[in-house]
Amino acid sequence: MKVKTITGLAAAVMTWVVMSTNARMPYTPTVAADNDSSRVNVPATNGNVVDEVVWVVGDEAILKSDIEMMRLQAEQEGLTWSGDPDCSIPEQLAVQKLFLHQAAIDSIEVTESEITQSIEEQLNYWIQMIGSREKLEEYRKQSITQMRQEMHDDFKNRELVQKMKQKLVSDINVSPAEVRNYFKDMPQDSLPMIPTLVEVQIITSEPRVTQEEVNRVKNQLREYTERVNNGETTFATLARLYSEDGSARQGGELGYTPRAALDPAFASVAFNLTDPKKVSKVVETEFGYHIIQLIDRRGDRINVRHILLKPRVSSEAITKAKERLDSVANDVRGGKFTFDDAATYISDDKDTKRNHGLMANVTDQTRTSRFRMQDLPTEVARQVERMQVGDISPSFEMINSKGKRVCAIVKLKSRTDSHRATITEDFQVMKDVVLAKRREQALHDWVAQKLKNTYVRMNEQYRDCKFEYEGWVK
Repeated sequence: MKVKTITGLAAAVMTWVVMSTNARMPYTPTVAADNDSSRVNVPATNGNVVDEVVWVVGDEAILKSDIEMMRLQAEQEGLTWSGDPDCSIPEQLAVQKLFLHQAAIDSIEVTESEITQSIEEQLNYWIQMIGSREKLEEYRKQSITQMRQEMHDDFKNRELVQKMKQKLVSDINVSPAEVRNYFKDMPQDSLPMIPTLVEVQIITSEPRVTQEEVNRVKNQLREYTERVNNGETTFATLARLYSEDGSARQGGELGYTPRAALDPAFASVAFNLTDPKKVSKVVETEFGYHIIQLIDRRGDRINVRHILLKPRVSSEAITKAKERLDSVANDVRGGKFTFDDAATYISDDKDTKRNHGLMANVTDQTRTSRFRMQDLPTEVARQVERMQVGDISPSFEMINSKGKRVCAIVKLKSRTDSHRATITEDFQVMKDVVLAKRREQALHDWVAQKLKNTYVRMNEQYRDCKFEYEGWVK
């Protein structure tokens, strides 16, 4: 998932909570001893507080506190509701439960590596927004490890809901004729607005980590290995305490994962492990340094635990990398060589250097070189916002997709200003609009049908609500 650019750090840091609350399945509470089945005991920091079950969907409860939490988080982010929040919020929570229930029936699964990737993308986005891991930890008053642990279940449910939706609409497509028919009688001022789109080239330089820092990390991992081998503690315990990967909460366990989903260097070592009692040698990947322990193998999938440590980069190394990039930018401006050549031969960004540094905007369904400003990495967008086509930025710092701090310069290759869509120039965008409408309607119809066969109970105060879906009130 890509998080939209929003105003203010507080909004950025709260985004995952608001979005994931839609998919969160609160625990099934213990019913109090009296005969009031809508009262439950829920522990809180100020002692035992009586919460209230306000909805039941199937066999899952929605608590009043869940609704209030979602309302508060939405207010902090400046979100508004299309209807009465007292009705819209519980309905959204209930709809997510329907998808989660169907995902369980259809045996939809998400791997720990998928959850980890999603969490790391979110954390990297926050770090880009605020400037550093340390600032993020200070702002949220949590360590990165605590954030990963707190986010895990919500992100797992979100991935399940997303996969369930994708399965339900996977067979829906639209033809060019359907796209033309959809828009042919639409007034000009009703056609979709195409936002400003940019193409950006990038050159990155990874600040060099000192050998002393690499040795420190490797020695730390070797010490963990020794502690496991001596029976002093378990691998899982050390992973929970020290790993810098999103799998730390699960004791470093990744779940059954195919080789193709793993970093090649990691996979090479992991798939050669045969003894669950042994710990691998230290493995270097583009994410950092690991030690790995085998849990089990099933066919072409493997389940392992790992501990990830990332070397720290010094301020001196960052300064040197930025100075080098500024020198490259000056040479390009002076005509010594082109930005394309510099990106190909100098850049450390493996994802873009083979395409002359041209950044790719990749989603689940499309791959393009054009970005909306809000889809660019935050630090890149800040540079591009004040650039003209052909300009090269000064050097700056950013967090790349692998969670590493890098230095970069960018060139604005092209900019297409905002305009009304035309079938000749923007067919793909217009097709996506029609396809999204068809899929949205299909999901709406599925929810409406699902409601007919689902047990729903709600408190009296909700029975007069104007819901998006009919059928909640039985």
